[in-house]
Parts: sequence; C-alpha cells; structure tokens
Amino acid sequence: MLTAIRNTLRIPAINIGRLFQTSAPLATEKFDHKRIPQEDEGVQGEKIIDLDSVLKAKQSLFPTLESENTLFDGVPYKQLPICNIRVTHNNTVFTMTDAAGTVKLIRSCGIEGFKNTKKGTNIAAQTTAISIATKAIDRGVKTIRVRVRGLGPGRLAAVKGLQMGGLEVVSVTDNTYVSWNPPRPRKARRL
Repeated sequence: MLTAIRNTLRIPAINIGRLFQTSAPLATEKFDHKRIPQEDEGVQGEKIIDLDSVLKAKQSLFPTLESENTLFDGVPYKQLPICNIRVTHNNTVFTMTDAAGTVKLIRSCGIEGFKNTKKGTNIAAQTTAISIATKAIDRGVKTIRVRVRGLGPGRLAAVKGLQMGGLEVVSVTDNTYVSWNPPRPRKARRL
C-alpha cells in the first residue's frame, strides 16, 4: 500500500501538515550520479508524503465495525489465515495458523539453518519469512493477516519477507506484551 501512495503522491516538502518520510527507492527512477540534486530532494530514494492528505483520501485505513466482513479475494477478513511472528533479540519464529488458531506451519531462523548470533539478524528473519511464504502458497494461501510480537532486529524484515515471498499482507497488528510489573532494576551505580 505504501508503494501505491508513494507512486500517486508527489508532494513538496513545504506543506506544514504531518509528514512521513520513506526511504525505499522507486522502481521507475534510475540513479544518475552526474545530476545535481535539487534543494528539497534529500538522499536518493527518499520521498516526503503528506499524511493528512493520505488519510483524507483513504478513509478505510483504520478498522471499523464493518471491516471484519470485508472481503479479500472472496474471503472475509475474520476468516483469513494469521501469521504470528515472535521476534526476540536472539531468534525470530513464524507460526502460520488458520482463523481459528490451529497451527498449520512453523518456521524459525534456527530451523532455516542460521546458527548462534546469526539467528537474530534481520537477514535471517527475511529469509525465513520468504521460506514460510512459499510453503504457505504451496498450501493455497494467498492473503494473510500478520501479528508481530516482541522487539528485535527482524521485526520489519519479517513482514517485508512475507511480501517478497508472494503473500498479500492485509493487516499488520503489533501484539507485543507490555509488562505492568517489570522486574526490579539494577542498583544505582556508585560514582
């Protein structure tokens, strides 16, 4: 969806509303190292998007009461398969379930062949995501919902890998636990 917004909007950076900066290069643009950049251009590939105009144009960006019954490839949203991604600093685990929660596929960076500290990298998460996406497509899944839990380097790369693998991601939900009673902090350092 972000690429569609990026391609349709060409808004200068002067607008005062909320601005959103993206850094993915557009596929239609070629980099010319001899060309002198314009004043508001920034780094190659960066574009500024005015969020207020995007939200006005796309009212269905946030869920409503009717969004549970919205059809995606003929399947209601509430019956779409769910890909649960558990991201930690040491590993990334993907669990593909149906809408009821029955587990269909499990992959992790360790299963994929990454060992030790390499399991916690974003490259490992992206490779594992592409792997589980191809397995899901083999089972007939085309459109999925994504739930991400935890903080780690593979958070964004995991969702990107699912899209690169050929799955259409309809929604991304952050399901990270927030502890209301965290562990006791370390004693203060003596100076």
